[in-house]
Amino acid sequence: MRGPIRIGNCSGFYGDRISAAREMVEGGPIDVLCGDYLAELTMLILAKAQAKDPAGGYARTFLTQMEQVLGTCADRGIKVVANAGGLNPAGLAAALRELAQRLGVPVRVAHVEGDDLRGDLAAITPPVGEAKPVSANAYLGGWGIAEALGAGADVVVTGRVTDASLVVGPAAWWHGWERTDWDPLAGAVAAGHVIECGPQATGGNYAFLDEVTDRRYPGFPIAEVSADGSSVITKHEGTGGLVSVGTVTAQLLYEIAEPAYLGPDVVTHFDTITLRQQAEHRVQITGATGSPPPETLKVALNDVGGFRNTMTMVLTGLDVEAKAAFAEQQLFDVLGGRDRFAEVDVRLLRFDGPDAPTNEQATAHLRVTVKDPDPRKVGRAFSSGIMEVALAGYAGFHTTTPPTSESAYGVYRPAAVPRSSVHQVLVLPDGERRVIADPPTAPVPAAAAAPAAQAPAPVGPTRRAPLGAVLGARSGDKGGNANIGLWARDDAGYAWAREHLTVDRLRGLLGPEAADLRIERFELPSIRALNVVVHGLLGEGVASSTRPDAQAKGLGEYLRSRLVDVPDALLTGS
Repeated sequence: MRGPIRIGNCSGFYGDRISAAREMVEGGPIDVLCGDYLAELTMLILAKAQAKDPAGGYARTFLTQMEQVLGTCADRGIKVVANAGGLNPAGLAAALRELAQRLGVPVRVAHVEGDDLRGDLAAITPPVGEAKPVSANAYLGGWGIAEALGAGADVVVTGRVTDASLVVGPAAWWHGWERTDWDPLAGAVAAGHVIECGPQATGGNYAFLDEVTDRRYPGFPIAEVSADGSSVITKHEGTGGLVSVGTVTAQLLYEIAEPAYLGPDVVTHFDTITLRQQAEHRVQITGATGSPPPETLKVALNDVGGFRNTMTMVLTGLDVEAKAAFAEQQLFDVLGGRDRFAEVDVRLLRFDGPDAPTNEQATAHLRVTVKDPDPRKVGRAFSSGIMEVALAGYAGFHTTTPPTSESAYGVYRPAAVPRSSVHQVLVLPDGERRVIADPPTAPVPAAAAAPAAQAPAPVGPTRRAPLGAVLGARSGDKGGNANIGLWARDDAGYAWAREHLTVDRLRGLLGPEAADLRIERFELPSIRALNVVVHGLLGEGVASSTRPDAQAKGLGEYLRSRLVDVPDALLTGS
């Protein structure tokens, strides 16, 4: 058996830290450099770029990073794996070969394709209909990457593979796993899920800020994946941030739903995972169990939804609600009525307080968003209408921006496709094309049985305190849904959270916008965590959402700020 493979991440999204690749390669030994560049919104951005330039459609920042590190990677035998190919992995592979030739670096570049379904939408369910999406991508797994590395590729670029596949593929290649090695594969998925978002695993976006004593920019994460699928999450010595059970727990909970985490290569049962602080900045992940993947693949569809515009009016001092009602009525009188627009969203955002010590602390925002298929309706005709009431409306009128023009927005739709309709293809440096075999599949597993009896929740006197005094949180988006992962730092805190945070209580804490939405709550006792999914909170996805926090990044911190009755025993010393 070979020792662990050391996989370092250098990107969590398209637009992340450019220097991360160089810092990862030069900071210490690694075997593979990987980077995640794709999100549901990114596919829409790349589709717009490809519409302007058919040779584009991939993450160009990846080329910038490769220019900085390709020679070093070749010298040290470091493999590079990235999903930066987006909608055009063949185009990125060609650009990388040109770059390598210009730099005089001899590398073999392969790419994986087959995820782009725009040429044949017939098998997608629910049916796509007459409107042709601007992007339609199945989520492929890691076996194309594994076979590319096994064939001698130095750089492998892909289109839409799952984020965790960037770790699963190299680990499967390194350790010689079979397609039915469910538990090791599940362990690699867990490791890949932790490092896919870069410094979110090493202290970034972390709820308990006081634990992060090294406030330098966090080092990007490394996963050391062993032959049995267990792993250690770490970072290079001398870099900022923190790797702890808490930071790893937070990232395990990021953007998941039920604990049976469906993937194209394996179903990973997150409720079997355990974490242990092995040493400073080293957290071991063990116990992940896997089962055969489902018979279908997830598909992400992006449509052009129309056009939108947003303007924000500032309300100051007294009578904020009356001023807001007057402004709204006057604005739509000027614009010819709400019915002129396909969709209108008006939000009064209160930041003000009585007898505010500064002008800024006495202000609220009236945020108005309009959408329509006709760009002329929501462009300057709308924003100039706002300005028409500037001298005729409420006292103290001003806006946060000058009049703005319309912008196009997209609509995200989740779908599925039978595996038989998708062919993952590896294209080797010499042009040879290999169809990648699927693993055995099974029906989607049923929900797990209720967990065994656990420690009782602490009892005794309570006092009002923020939920965040006991629980950490990390939240994010999955299409139109939002998830909030909540975890406790000790068994008593988890026992209380498990008992106290019912769906009804969570609904009340999340406020009016969640009042009529379906909420699911899942228990993950092995990592002392709950995962909450709020269905439909983000409407038709990030690109079309009119929430000020369109990706629900702050939703978990909002929930932590809510006051609840907490047992005194949990607050001792806090």
